[in-house]
Amino acid sequence: MATSIAARISRRAAASAFSAHRHVISSRNFSTEAAKTITPSSDRVKWDYRGQRKIIPLGQWVPKIAVDAYVAPNVVLAGQVTVNDGASVWSGCVLRGDLNKITVGFCSNVQERCVIHAAWSSPTVARSVNYDAEKSVFLFQRDKASELPNHHVHMVLFPFSSMYEYGLPAETSIERFVTIGAYSLLRSCTIEPECIIGQHSILMEGSLVETHSILEAGSVVPPGRRIPTGELWAGNPARFVRVLSHEETLEIPKLAVAINDLSKEHFSEFLPYSTAYLEVEKFKKSLGIAI
Repeated sequence: MATSIAARISRRAAASAFSAHRHVISSRNFSTEAAKTITPSSDRVKWDYRGQRKIIPLGQWVPKIAVDAYVAPNVVLAGQVTVNDGASVWSGCVLRGDLNKITVGFCSNVQERCVIHAAWSSPTVARSVNYDAEKSVFLFQRDKASELPNHHVHMVLFPFSSMYEYGLPAETSIERFVTIGAYSLLRSCTIEPECIIGQHSILMEGSLVETHSILEAGSVVPPGRRIPTGELWAGNPARFVRVLSHEETLEIPKLAVAINDLSKEHFSEFLPYSTAYLEVEKFKKSLGIAI
């Protein structure tokens, strides 16, 4: 009995060893054959064509880029995105306008690795509005169509007529001479002219940064929060720090202009047309076709 069991075990071990040895031999033969058949061409392209598309149309919406605007090659613009004159969008940014509009104003810049998005519709819809003078906010009730219980919510200070009709704006609007620091996240917010948003900042739905304001790096602006004009805010959540001096407010557009000048140097390094025709000419030449 023991002898038969030992014989079976030895047969299985021998069979497994033989199959493993045969697999190694076959893999070696395949690798040597592949090495013999694949020979790189002398005029092979040295760069790689693989990568994401910069312009992504969605339905009837196609991103619009001004002639003198700089958009880095590895930026993704999708849907309802408009980059105006003199603006710059730097490497690694994603502007996803699949749900609503995203606008980058004149001479504004969105620096590296920023993500900008917009909500499908207004985050809040005004049903009935009351003004609280002590807290400088509007109190409103949600629309019954939202299937949520009516309750009072604090809202940013917008013009009464526009807020009564629409509530908080759903699109993301970056106006002129605005600097958006690297790694920032913006969603359905409004940034008025001549503002600075520090690196790693987060601006949530309905937030408003008024003109001549600065948001420190790493700040988080909650939904519906309003940053008044001429003030410095910082923290999570963002809180008032101090009032900006006149000299500081004058430096805000100068920073945007300096980054615009820098973007022109990067812009000159990229051709406005594709270089694929060079490969077509090489291919025709290899086939003996007259160019």
